[in-house]
Amino acid sequence: MKRCVVIVAGGKGTRFGSDIPKQFLLLNNKPVLMHTIDAFFSSDNSFDIVVVIPENHFPFWKELCKKYNFNTPHKIVKGGATRWESVKNGLSEIDNDSIVGIHDGVRPLISKQLIDRLYSNAETLSAVIPAIKVTDSLRIVNEEDGKSRSVNREVYRAIQTPQVFKSDIVKEAYELPFEECFTDDASVIERYGTQVNIIEGEDTNIKITSAKDLAIAELLVNNVRIF
Repeated sequence: MKRCVVIVAGGKGTRFGSDIPKQFLLLNNKPVLMHTIDAFFSSDNSFDIVVVIPENHFPFWKELCKKYNFNTPHKIVKGGATRWESVKNGLSEIDNDSIVGIHDGVRPLISKQLIDRLYSNAETLSAVIPAIKVTDSLRIVNEEDGKSRSVNREVYRAIQTPQVFKSDIVKEAYELPFEECFTDDASVIERYGTQVNIIEGEDTNIKITSAKDLAIAELLVNNVRIF
């Protein structure tokens, strides 16, 4: 089946503490978002790539593409007020009867191997997401009294992207009215009634949300072993 990806890059950089949104910051002398797009194109150059960014960032992105001679094929779609709206806008550009991943624009280090595993499994399982085991001890906190108790970390997983689905299913799921419980695409799919299957993710498939994350990504992209 045709492979597609919706890359959501609507961050404003507030948590990062930068005037420039983190998806446009430089990683190994190239904007982060360009690395993310290239990761999918490099895995399969027939990928349909849709990138969702705020409409007011369109001119800046075009300038960056010109400056860095970035010619990897992709389509730009305007984002919405929320991530949910942005994903829905991106999905409107995806063909039916395809496999579509929804990916964070600031996860630039996704490997070809993980992409292939997710998309191949989605063809038979319909909905797959990558996840890694939690290594830190966990506690649950009661917000009313501040008391906490330990929980078994073995039954928890940290979820990554791309979350990959048959396009017909995810497009129909995104026609549901928005609910506060929609914390990611998998939660939308579950509300629609489709089972979500977990595939082992990668420790290096990090999301860049802070200056520390960017520094780690810089080491990884230059093959400096830190894990």
